Amino acid sequence: MSGGDVIGSLDLATLGDGYAKGTLSVAAVVEAVLGRIAAAGDDHVWISRCDPADLRHRAGELDALTRDQAARLPLFGIPFAVKDNIDVAGMPTTAACPDFAYQPKATAPVLKRLLEAGAVLVGKTNLDQFATGLVGVRSPYGIPRNPFDPRYIPGGSSSGSAVAVSSGLVGFALGTDTAGSGRVPAAFNNIVGLKPTRGALSTSGVVPACRSLDCVSIFALTSADAAAVFDVARGFDPDDPYSRTVEDAALPERFRFGVPRAEDLRFFGDDAAAQLFADAVERLTELGGKSVAIDFTPFRETADLLYSGPWVAERMAAVETFLRDRPESVHAVTRRIIQSADAFSAVDAFRAMYRLEELRRTASRAWREIDVLLVPTAGTIYTVDQLEADPVVLNTNLGAYTNFTNLLDLSAVAVPNGFGPLGLPLGVTLIAPAGRDRALAALGSRWQRATGLTLGATGAPLPDRPAEAPPSEGTLVAVVGGHMEGMPLNGELVALGARKVAAVRTEPLYRLFALSGMTPARPGLLRVGPDEGHAIEAELWAVPDAGFARFVSGIGTPLGIGTVLIDGVGPVKGFLCEAFATHGAEDISHLGGWRPMSRNVPERG
Repeated sequence: MSGGDVIGSLDLATLGDGYAKGTLSVAAVVEAVLGRIAAAGDDHVWISRCDPADLRHRAGELDALTRDQAARLPLFGIPFAVKDNIDVAGMPTTAACPDFAYQPKATAPVLKRLLEAGAVLVGKTNLDQFATGLVGVRSPYGIPRNPFDPRYIPGGSSSGSAVAVSSGLVGFALGTDTAGSGRVPAAFNNIVGLKPTRGALSTSGVVPACRSLDCVSIFALTSADAAAVFDVARGFDPDDPYSRTVEDAALPERFRFGVPRAEDLRFFGDDAAAQLFADAVERLTELGGKSVAIDFTPFRETADLLYSGPWVAERMAAVETFLRDRPESVHAVTRRIIQSADAFSAVDAFRAMYRLEELRRTASRAWREIDVLLVPTAGTIYTVDQLEADPVVLNTNLGAYTNFTNLLDLSAVAVPNGFGPLGLPLGVTLIAPAGRDRALAALGSRWQRATGLTLGATGAPLPDRPAEAPPSEGTLVAVVGGHMEGMPLNGELVALGARKVAAVRTEPLYRLFALSGMTPARPGLLRVGPDEGHAIEAELWAVPDAGFARFVSGIGTPLGIGTVLIDGVGPVKGFLCEAFATHGAEDISHLGGWRPMSRNVPERG
């Protein structure tokens, strides 16, 4: 950080608090970021950066907004970076290959969402060429400097994005993740890497690696920040054939987590990494989980499939014309990997796809016994010299716990776990079936608080509280049942002009009951004592003041609007239930929310 920089951490809670109190301006934050980048020197993080004059103009526009206007922007004034395989109008997209570079006509939809939410784009970051690799060293733009020890790899392929966040140059960054590119760099930089459910974030305007598997990922200093960015970035894109609407699913408060059997764990001779993972199992147990040893074989065999026929061929499909015409323009290791597609036939591809379906079925049995899978993000870390001496085998080692995730359509969040004796960070990854992105991020927040680790390489402590739900015009109302997004009564909120602010959880002070005799069926949220309560999945909706009274007047007994305590936000208005209605009703608190119940019994809404 530069000498006059007094901004502090760029996490969303710290910046949001400064903006709300008037102690920070976007202009001051932009100047601090420019100073930090200059002080970092030639760290090989950036491929291109926004013109400082444009950044200052953007800051001026944001600072000129009224308080109410700024409050409607959930990412107001947050500086961020984007991996240079994602299109930004007016900036070249290189995918770390200068001869491949082109000028996109439009900004990728996922990036537009962030800009419209008030975020400030700083620049485009370095990567393993064509997003092929987990190492961060395969780029003609240099190797982004690992902020903990430049002799060691930064992780890839989203190397520059991870280093930018860890070094305090931006508040968050976008990467991509096909085989672990949004998780391995997070582990090696002591930050959070959220790998969303496939299709939850649009991949339009992204140079594909394996188009059927690619995800846009999020790097952040905290899990709460990653969740906040996810809430803004997500959304169905009709122009992306792989986009889909992903319904949020909760995790039970008292959850079971799978751990690979001892014989399935591989740390490649790194005893310190093995001990850190053993410590992680104990920590997750202390957070309310029950460990279950699982057979990791189907997950490992799925990971081994990734560089067989169909998915290597997908990499070739993405860049075939360029690679055939300009092979000398491609990094030697990258070229060798992609050209290996020529060794596979269509028959090989179908056999691999059949095998994947067999493994998918086998792996699915684990989810009958567990709610979350806990694995090391990477079994070890390598020096740059070690990696360049054996680039393919060591890269394969780094994917042992990541390669299977997108093939099996799972969601994941990589979180910091501690430091080895050499002062290098390693992380763990929390994995669950599709749609658990928000729930995993919430568990990741609890995890981060339990570790007590500082943020990235900045030395800044974890904020006392996560970033609050953005203020908004109208009244914030917490809903836990039929009024949630996608549920039968949600139209009542939409008709009033209400908008969803955030997916959240209550503080662990409530029990949830399936009430009888209501059509559509609804749950009842009851406040109980701290030793009896659960954290319950909820959504915050901003209801315009003009419609709030009308909304409340339509609520009949035994439900009503009272005060509900939301984790990380505090008290808001929300649905509560009169105690008499819970007598004899089914207690579903252990499900963590109403959605699991509504899926099991469709007519319950």
